[in-house]
Amino acid sequence: MRLYLRGGLGSLTLALAALIAAAPLLHAQANGLQKVNHIVVIYQENWSFDSLYGKFPGANGFDQAAATTPQVDKDGKPYATLPQPMNTQFSPPAPDVRFPADLPVAPFDTAKYVTANQLTGDAVHRFYHEQYQIDGGKMDKFVAWSDAAGLVMSYYDATNMPEGKLAQQFTLMDNFYHAAFGGSYLNHQFLICACVPQWSDAPAGIVAQLDASGRMTKDGQVTPDGFAVNTSYTINTPHPASVTDKTLLVPQQTAPTIGDHLSDVGVSWSWYSGGWSTAVLGHADPLFQFHHQPFAYYANYADGTPGRTEHLRDEVAFYTDVADSKLPAVSFIKPLGPDNEHPGYANLLNGQVHVADLVSAIQNSQYWNDTAIIITYDEHGGRWDHVAPPTIDRWGPGLRVPTIVISQFAKKGFVDHAQYDTTAILKLIESRWNLPPLGDRDANSGDMLTAFDFN
Repeated sequence: MRLYLRGGLGSLTLALAALIAAAPLLHAQANGLQKVNHIVVIYQENWSFDSLYGKFPGANGFDQAAATTPQVDKDGKPYATLPQPMNTQFSPPAPDVRFPADLPVAPFDTAKYVTANQLTGDAVHRFYHEQYQIDGGKMDKFVAWSDAAGLVMSYYDATNMPEGKLAQQFTLMDNFYHAAFGGSYLNHQFLICACVPQWSDAPAGIVAQLDASGRMTKDGQVTPDGFAVNTSYTINTPHPASVTDKTLLVPQQTAPTIGDHLSDVGVSWSWYSGGWSTAVLGHADPLFQFHHQPFAYYANYADGTPGRTEHLRDEVAFYTDVADSKLPAVSFIKPLGPDNEHPGYANLLNGQVHVADLVSAIQNSQYWNDTAIIITYDEHGGRWDHVAPPTIDRWGPGLRVPTIVISQFAKKGFVDHAQYDTTAILKLIESRWNLPPLGDRDANSGDMLTAFDFN
């Protein structure tokens, strides 16, 4: 707490009185966090906050979106109507005739045309593209920099879907941003290390090219100064069998991860991934996403290491660990493709039901009384959100994503407006087990305690 004293002794007396009054609350919160012995992070896919909770009661949603709803093309010319949404699952992509071709330039309810148990197209969500969509905070070039056209302005009202019902009961965070610009690959890295993998000798063909002003002239997986920011695969297993040239695989990474720091102090943890067991045997499910497995990129969890055997596990083990009283202190859960809500290859409703099932497994177990569950999304999936993200560093953060905190200690029926990004999850874990930060981002982050009430 910082005390700025002006006005002499009287101000000092008031400041000391304020500090004394605040001390019990601060002490209770500090002690209260020690009541949380298990943290479970469920990491879903590709929805901005507005595209699921823009109509959630009490949240910063569509009612406050008028200023950043208008969209312009790359030359700054306003769209008169939304261009017809594209279905990028077609080859080649084609207009999705389920949607009108003359929708107003405004968020529109997808469910009027495609129900939540059906598939829509996907939308590009890459490192440079998202920055151009944000357009310096004007939030007006989502259509212009998308391959899905008007689809980026679509939403489902998830308020009464399975996760939305949990949000109504516990805490929904409406000012929570995905940590890094772009897609799943980089944001999974930030979830575990608050860092960007280095690839200094990446082949020239996969390196982005920028002009003198820093504008992208050719997209790529790697920045010109050697950081892997777009979808890339590890040199370890599992990676797609189609990638046989090892120079096209991300070299072994050695930066510290949250797993390393937990292991250093003897705190148990696991990364539970749907489809992991078959993927490492070379028989990956068609919807297993190799770039969603961030620990596999690091030397401590490389093929044949004890770290891999102990900590990288299949999602089915989460259920057995709960049932067998073996749940680790920290759990990350990454559902398999059909259950991760990713537009294009998964429908929203299946993923919502799956997440609710994971939460129910905890609620109906011995762990419910000392567990904090965090449901969040890796990134925005190319969809519009009306709130400009804060500026922290060259990597992000990107747009707001839905984040729900579920616990006996979570505030009930609460919308939390405090600002965080994905690295706040790291900070919460670090605060609970007295771990050092992994980097500047988590060191300077809040720790999500605004979502809890330990009294």
